[in-house]
Amino acid sequence: MHLQFLKNLDLKSGEPPIAQIIKIKRAMKNILITGGAGFIGSNFIRYLINESDYAGNIINIDKLTYAGNQDNLLDIEKTLSDGTEFNRKRGEYFFEQIDICNFQKLETVFEKHQPDCIVHFAAESHVDRSISSPRPFIMSNILGTFNLLELCRKNWKNKSDKLFHHISTDEVYGSLEEPNSAKENSPYNPRSPYSASKASSDHLVMSYFHTFGIPVTISNCSNNYGPFQHAEKFIPRMIINMLHEKSLPVYGDGKNIRDWLFVEDHCDAIRKIIHKGKTGEKYNIGAENEWSNIDLLNLLCEIVAKKTDKPKDFYKHLIHFTKDRPGHDKRYSLNCKKIKEKIGWSVSTDFRDGLEKTVDWYLRKYNFF
Repeated sequence: MHLQFLKNLDLKSGEPPIAQIIKIKRAMKNILITGGAGFIGSNFIRYLINESDYAGNIINIDKLTYAGNQDNLLDIEKTLSDGTEFNRKRGEYFFEQIDICNFQKLETVFEKHQPDCIVHFAAESHVDRSISSPRPFIMSNILGTFNLLELCRKNWKNKSDKLFHHISTDEVYGSLEEPNSAKENSPYNPRSPYSASKASSDHLVMSYFHTFGIPVTISNCSNNYGPFQHAEKFIPRMIINMLHEKSLPVYGDGKNIRDWLFVEDHCDAIRKIIHKGKTGEKYNIGAENEWSNIDLLNLLCEIVAKKTDKPKDFYKHLIHFTKDRPGHDKRYSLNCKKIKEKIGWSVSTDFRDGLEKTVDWYLRKYNFF
């Protein structure tokens, strides 16, 4: 161990020396973000630039498929071009249109930017699409992750100051009966091509840690919601349909349960993990905020009605139940004790406040304000 690391330790802080060493060693001056034009990725870049004290370069790579939209980055680009404080004082922002399944192009980006941290969001993520067309999920979520890990193996050999942080999902744990919640060491039980592909990539990431010593962390998050989410997802689809007074379809009996996490809280958790997380560890990120689909939709109807000056139950007559999708898991639930105790993270956004912020964003996007 280098002498300067030992000199910088605060032995009176009460914090384990290994945790301090990890923080000292991770400089994070070139963060490569995959899928940075997508929902969570673009919010994470926005968080780094506007809400954090991050000082370093941001390299965003995205294939720009249907889910990756450069419009998600317009405000970021405006911030960087108008008031150049970030560029002058903290770092630079780069965008590269790259498919993570293309190893040669990825290698060129590695050589050009020399990342010391990768935050891997890029993934096919819509369960319905994975049922109708599984192949893109296998290619992007497994092969794409493999390509990134191979480049880390090639470029980061014996470099413990680097970090590959992999974004995963609560769906890998499968459906859980109440009151059970998945812990980081709970067995995997994926039930859709999407969750199976994410489970595969999780195992691949950990194999590169154990076999090759690549410094990795993994986070498994619950359902995210907030601004910039693609319109095919549950909350934005329902908001948009309400604004156009279209049908609000709900699978099965509407009693499937999900935990809902505001995207900004998720970004805050990721930022804390890449600085404080222990290499080779997994962390669950959830809001411990479980709602059945039908209860959530009824609440959303009331919020949109209030925002559009309609009677409280105005939109509820649009709700109708449809045939359940194949392999529809009943309930996801995460135990988040580890990230609270080890990382010091907790949710800061009240659910109703987060929903109202989300509704406001879609109202502005579709010119209802």
